[in-house]
Order: sequence, then structure tokens, then C-alpha cells
Amino acid sequence: MLVIRIEHPLAFGFGLLGNILSFMVFLAPLPTFYRVYKKKSTESFHSLPYIVALFSAMLWLYYAILTEDVLLLTINGTACVFESIYLAIFIVYAPRDALVFALKLISILNILLYGCLVVCTLIFFKGRKRIEIMGSICASLAVCVFVAPLSVIKRVIRTKSVEYMPFSLSLFLTLSAIAWFCYGLLRKDTFVAVPNVLGFIFGMVQMVLYFIYKSPRNGESTSQVVDIEKYQTTNGSTVVEIEITTDSVEADKKPGV
Repeated sequence: MLVIRIEHPLAFGFGLLGNILSFMVFLAPLPTFYRVYKKKSTESFHSLPYIVALFSAMLWLYYAILTEDVLLLTINGTACVFESIYLAIFIVYAPRDALVFALKLISILNILLYGCLVVCTLIFFKGRKRIEIMGSICASLAVCVFVAPLSVIKRVIRTKSVEYMPFSLSLFLTLSAIAWFCYGLLRKDTFVAVPNVLGFIFGMVQMVLYFIYKSPRNGESTSQVVDIEKYQTTNGSTVVEIEITTDSVEADKKPGV
């Protein structure tokens, strides 16, 4: 039975903070899926970010059970619930092609691959070795997820515009990475701490770029509407894919618009 063991009060505090910050990030896609529900259509939204998010949360949940880490268990259990709800809504309103793709990917990634990983680690590894194997897999996936914002950073530098990178989201993701890094460090869990170093670095880079390019260029409006936010959740670390609709003065000048 899992019990809360407060071996290090400061670590517990950082873990609790990480839970709160990560929970706030989980709420980001709610407007998106409310819009899907109202319009009865997924429009151009994709299921891939949510499927990967669920897969990541499932892996970290298994790792949390192996290590008897209640704070990791609560946040990733919550992530599994949120991602499952988001995917259920997507499946209900997705067109046939998108539905087939989503169901195939869920079957391969979240059922077949996840099941194989759990069964193999239970059969072929024991004790600390089993934890190390799962920790390495979770950390590797977290690193891959943290590298995802490079495309957004590249776009910001190329366009000299932060329209694709809301500051508040970058701030919360950075704070979340700091909280989980401190938690992993104090608990001497390198699988939790190390990936969040990248999360902190990329978060800081995004915020620095925001202040460099936050002034709109001539012909651009400052209004932004975030349509879709979210990508994978790991140990409270999240990478967000964002599609943003912006108003442009240039668009008004085009005939027929």
C-alpha cells in the first residue's frame, strides 16, 4: 500500500507545488475542447499531442507505483484522467480519417507498447533494476518532449514575433520544471531531476526571447487567441503545442478579405 512518507519536508513542498503548477497546465486545453463540443467538430486539431501525453503519463504512473512515490502518482494519475477525457471528446467529434488514425495510434502506443513494457519489466527485471529501466525510459521520453519547443523557438527567431509563444504558458512550464527538478534533487531521483534541467533551460530561453521580440512589428496586431494548447505531461513537466489565430492589419489590406 502506498503511503505518504515525508522524509524530506522541503522535497514534499516542492512536489506539492509541482502538482499544483502541473494541474494548472492540464487545464489549458479546456477552451479548445469546449470549442470542439460546441462546434461538434475537431476542425484542424490533432490527436497526436494528447495520445503522447497519455502515454507519457502512463509510464510515469507505473514508475511512481514502483518507487512508491505518492506525489508523482497523484499528478500522473490526474494527467491520465485529463488526457483520457480530452481524447474521448476528440474521438466523438473527429472525422473518419482522424478517428481511424487516433484509434490506431492509441492501440499501438498506449495499449500494445505500454503493455509490453510493463510485462517485460515485471518478468525480466526485479527490484532496483526494474526501477532503473523504467526510470531511464521515462527520462528519455521526457527529454524528447522537452526538445519539442525547439520548433517554436526557431519560428520566433525567424519571424521575430512571439505570437506563437504566450508568456504566461512559458512561465508556468518553467516554474513547474524548477519545482520538479528540486523535488527530484532532494529525493535523489535523477530520473525526475535531470529531464527538468532541460525544461528549465528551454523555458528560460522562451521567456528571454519573449522580452526580446514582444514588441509587435509594423502591420501586426498584438491580439492573440490561443486555440490549442498541450502536449505531453511527464513528472509534472509539459510541452505545449500551440496553434494561434492572430489579427493582422496586412490581412485587411488584401482584396476579398
